[in-house]
Amino acid sequence: MRGAGFLAIWSDVAADDLTDYRHWLTREHTTERVTTKGFLASRVFRAAREDISRFFILYELEAPEVLDGKAYLARLNAPTPWSQRIMPKLGNFMRGGGMMVARAGRGEGATIMALRIETLPGDPTKLAQALVACDGVAAVQIGATDEARTSVPTAEKGMRKNEGFFAGLLLIEALDVASLQAALQQARAISPDVLDGASEPEIYHSMFALDARIADYG
Repeated sequence: MRGAGFLAIWSDVAADDLTDYRHWLTREHTTERVTTKGFLASRVFRAAREDISRFFILYELEAPEVLDGKAYLARLNAPTPWSQRIMPKLGNFMRGGGMMVARAGRGEGATIMALRIETLPGDPTKLAQALVACDGVAAVQIGATDEARTSVPTAEKGMRKNEGFFAGLLLIEALDVASLQAALQQARAISPDVLDGASEPEIYHSMFALDARIADYG
């Protein structure tokens, strides 16, 4: 958790495309992203639900300006052949990035909730600190989405359909599912206005991570 910016992406993948998607993601796409100027790390999570193949990707950025910076836009406007094959197949695609306005905790949790929120908390730091004090919670991050930087038209964006927008991200990272669910209840009690308009709570498990410092090894 080094950077001031973030990029969060959700998408569904059909069962027939799952192997191709996972290989693309771990063997090409995340490496391409974290070797782009301003990208620091990538973390990939898969939803715990068994009835769907849903993924959440969190990119850590040096700053929100990376989102519409020259280096990243160059990548988005020159998608690889593999990306051109994968992108049109991604369903329920949601993408947004901006500034991380609050962080609390240490390390990373393997079990997370990544909630899209429409109302940012009045005091993000206070909420993050309250949630990270819950038993079994490792870290909490709250981000504010920058619509202008996120919505720049690109060749890659043009390959996807019905991409939505959300105001912010509430990321709760825990040691286990029970701790995560208890923290969610605490969040509802502390900030009902934030949680009332949030996306459906979904549990994700860590699948893959790549740091820019090792992305070009071998």
